[in-house]
Amino acid sequence: MVDSGRVVVVTGASAGVGRATARAFAERGDAVGLLARGTDGLDQAVAEVRAGGSRALAIPTDVSDWRAVEEAADRIEAELGPVDVWVNDAMTSVFAPFTEIEPEEFRRVTDVTYHGVVNGTRAALRLMRPRNSGHIVQVGSALAYRGIPLQSAYCGAKHAIQGFTESVRTELMHEDSGVRISMVQLPAMNTPQFRIVKSRMPRTPQPVPPIYQPEIAARAIVWSSEHNRREVYVTGITVATILADKVASGLLDRYLARTGFDSQLTDQPARQDAPHNLWRPVPGDHGAHGDFGEVAHQRSVQLPLTLHKGAVLTTLGVIAASAVTVVARSGRR
Repeated sequence: MVDSGRVVVVTGASAGVGRATARAFAERGDAVGLLARGTDGLDQAVAEVRAGGSRALAIPTDVSDWRAVEEAADRIEAELGPVDVWVNDAMTSVFAPFTEIEPEEFRRVTDVTYHGVVNGTRAALRLMRPRNSGHIVQVGSALAYRGIPLQSAYCGAKHAIQGFTESVRTELMHEDSGVRISMVQLPAMNTPQFRIVKSRMPRTPQPVPPIYQPEIAARAIVWSSEHNRREVYVTGITVATILADKVASGLLDRYLARTGFDSQLTDQPARQDAPHNLWRPVPGDHGAHGDFGEVAHQRSVQLPLTLHKGAVLTTLGVIAASAVTVVARSGRR
């Protein structure tokens, strides 16, 4: 594989969407800097990137520590070269009603999931703005627009990322910067988070169906890094959720109050002593995929439409114009 010359940083790269994204960039020929806390997963992620013929550098990093993120950024530039793309993906969560989440737990989710994005963006801008080039990709969610029960800390963080990204984007536009920033909004993904995040629920948590494989998200993230699109919506359910919240938020409140608990829980009883990654990584390599592969979709009908929006709109315009012409001719007969 020919080195593309690009250097990409992926946070949360040891598992889930971050792991799949690191592989996807490597397949493109990009050198990849991988940041995460779990060294077991990082070691395997590096092996996967190098197996594809790309350069890799893993740096164990807690993204809630801004100094650690800054140091990691400097080391990546020193060893791999100038950073062209920075992907903020690291996250953690607590599955529980808000009143059952301790204040320090809520703060920890916010520090990793939200402040981790802030810290990564700050480090990336410090490197990119003097060169007047680069692309920052924030990994978001439909939950950046629509909160759901049992995930108040995570939803709050994703909402915050959305507002933060809009602010930074307008500041970059104000200074006519060549640095771009975008957000990729994901649906429910089949990742290991549902077996390694902290939960106080009596049953094992699951993604809200429909569920998609993380490679779909990875494809969208790589595409976003190559195009100047402010937001990318991955899958039709993401689009539907965001639209439903805009036009019928009260109705959606009532629907989620009725269905939002059971839809996030399997029938399997939860292990109350199960290890979780809130404060420290769970040992072992957890890979990109979770436990729901049998029901997870391998493809998204919506994604090609989103990625090729211009061509789709042009085609629809041609069809509409043709229809108008046919109707007009019919009326003259």
